[in-house]
Amino acid sequence: MAQLTRPGDRHRHVPRAVQQLRPALYISCFFALVLSITMIIPALVDASDQKPTWSVFALSSASVFCVSVLGIVSLREPMPAFTPRFGFLLTTLLWWISSIVAAVPFWLSPLGMTPAAAYFEAMSGLTTTGATALSELDLTPRSFLLWRAMLQWIGGIGIIAVGLFLFPFLRIGGMQVFRTESSDRSDKAMPRIVSLTRALCAIYVFATLACAIIYAALGMSLFDAICHAMTTLSTGGFSNHDRSFGFFQDSRILWAAVFFMIVGALPFVLYVEFLIRGRFTLWRDWQVRTFIVSVILMSIALALWLESTRNIAFLDALTQAAFNVVSVVTTTGYASDDYAVWGPFAYGVFFILTFIGGCSGSTTGGIKVYRFIIAFQALRRAFARLVYPNAVRPLRFGEKVIEQDVFDSVVIYFVAFFLLYAVTILALSLAGQDFVTALTGAQTALTNVGPGLGETIGPAGNFAPLGEFELWLLSIIMLLGRLEIMTVLILFTPVFWRD
Repeated sequence: MAQLTRPGDRHRHVPRAVQQLRPALYISCFFALVLSITMIIPALVDASDQKPTWSVFALSSASVFCVSVLGIVSLREPMPAFTPRFGFLLTTLLWWISSIVAAVPFWLSPLGMTPAAAYFEAMSGLTTTGATALSELDLTPRSFLLWRAMLQWIGGIGIIAVGLFLFPFLRIGGMQVFRTESSDRSDKAMPRIVSLTRALCAIYVFATLACAIIYAALGMSLFDAICHAMTTLSTGGFSNHDRSFGFFQDSRILWAAVFFMIVGALPFVLYVEFLIRGRFTLWRDWQVRTFIVSVILMSIALALWLESTRNIAFLDALTQAAFNVVSVVTTTGYASDDYAVWGPFAYGVFFILTFIGGCSGSTTGGIKVYRFIIAFQALRRAFARLVYPNAVRPLRFGEKVIEQDVFDSVVIYFVAFFLLYAVTILALSLAGQDFVTALTGAQTALTNVGPGLGETIGPAGNFAPLGEFELWLLSIIMLLGRLEIMTVLILFTPVFWRD
């Protein structure tokens, strides 16, 4: 007599992580659907310009839309409870699938991009890295320039949301020290998440509009103002011109960009707190103060260096220094000049700044300021214990006491970061790249900065000369850097896939 089977029996032998793959793909299809709809905007731009490339975006939009709807229909099933395991899987799949979708117009375009170059460009956009495999941007159809800017803008708001809502819960790299009220798992969490998300989106949109208006008022064309506003607030760095911001030759535009890059590099949750509760606590935040003071000191030091070595007036030197320092430290990646030829001191400054990044809960990449603060506090405690072995000195981040698991997460992140950095350098060197290109290419991809140093991928160059292997490799590294490394690496461990 045949035994009756319950509905859940067919999944009983399947590991829980594999079962959660289906709902993660289901959610990813919705994001792909949204991206397919946004492709209509650049298609309309090309149609208004009477460019035949509008059909590229129309075809891409229709294809992705159909595949996404098919995926939504076929993969639909009840959502599992949110767990760290599901969070790791969902976050990685979202960025990976979205990058594939975003790469379709580049691949189908007449720009001559290989699948590796198209995926590299899309990944660079969504991770707000700003490295480009395109040349002759001034001759590129406006639809593709707008699509690049839109990808960075979408990626910027996406990483803020992940950083505020998901990373603290996943306990990634010490981010749990910034756990907000929305990170709890109580019944009241959802209303807080909804209100916080609305305020977050409102601030992001308002700041982008303000940036675009100011750019246009200072002399940018309307199209340039819109595109550069999206890539400034997202600290992405894609420009419509091969010379980046050096194209505009206006110090007022550079200072406007400095202001809005800093806005994008500060914790957005503090803006939300001001909007909802009317409390302006920005300067009270320890990492904000550290970030601002460091930027000011580095800009002045570099300005004095330029004044003494290149005979540039101090105010002009300060403009160039401040713009490029802020661009690199916020991982935006704009350039107003080829700072690689400013001399050895400047070379060293920009190499170090590439690692730092902005504040947690912002659109920036990099290691982040708070991790350096925690590491510095741990170093101070180690020195104190050498003198007073029995003293009890808890680690502090401002008024908060740093728990041991937070400190462990930061240490693990540093170890994983530099191990991955070393492996990437070796892989690029093995592929035939010179040492400077390998060193700074791995660095800029892992920290999501954009340009590296040297003649090939420096501020005056791009990543187009790199081979297929290098482009695929750096695309993966950009994703790892954007998602705090451990979020992706854990998917390749056996423990993740077994119960």
